[in-house]
Amino acid sequence: MTRGAPAAEAMIAARRRDSHERRARVTQAIEAMLADGTPITFTAVARQAKVSTWLVHADGVREAIEQARERQRAQPVTPPGRAASQASLHTDLALARDEIKRLRAQIEQLHDKLRRALGNQLDNLTKTDLIARVDELLDHNTRLLAETHQLRSSNDLLTAQSRSWKTTLPRPEPASAA
Repeated sequence: MTRGAPAAEAMIAARRRDSHERRARVTQAIEAMLADGTPITFTAVARQAKVSTWLVHADGVREAIEQARERQRAQPVTPPGRAASQASLHTDLALARDEIKRLRAQIEQLHDKLRRALGNQLDNLTKTDLIARVDELLDHNTRLLAETHQLRSSNDLLTAQSRSWKTTLPRPEPASAA
């Protein structure tokens, strides 16, 4: 039995080395995927590390993948090979601010043009409306003047008739007190 013991120990040692190498490949795959922005999934890690999906769900490895997924979710999405430098980000920010200023000035110019155009429209509508209203009032005034003239004529005629009746009708006699 002594001869079988060293062989078994050798097999156990080989198995430990193989397990250690596979776990190391998983760790390397996770680091590479984090670096290049590849989405980390259990299947993708197993495929890149060339290990079984069983291993990526094993204790210790599963936790490492879950932590990497959390780190990846917390990182801003940057396309692979497109990491921006601080200077580049500051330049982009300055350009964006300039663009915002330019757009705000353009919006203000457009608002001013719109205000003027609406003001002109209101002025034109007001003049047209006022002219129409004045014409309407003049027509109404003309009708009222004609009606007033007709009523005065009727009044003059009735006054003349009343005078003629006063002269032609006998005066009533005072009532006697008896």
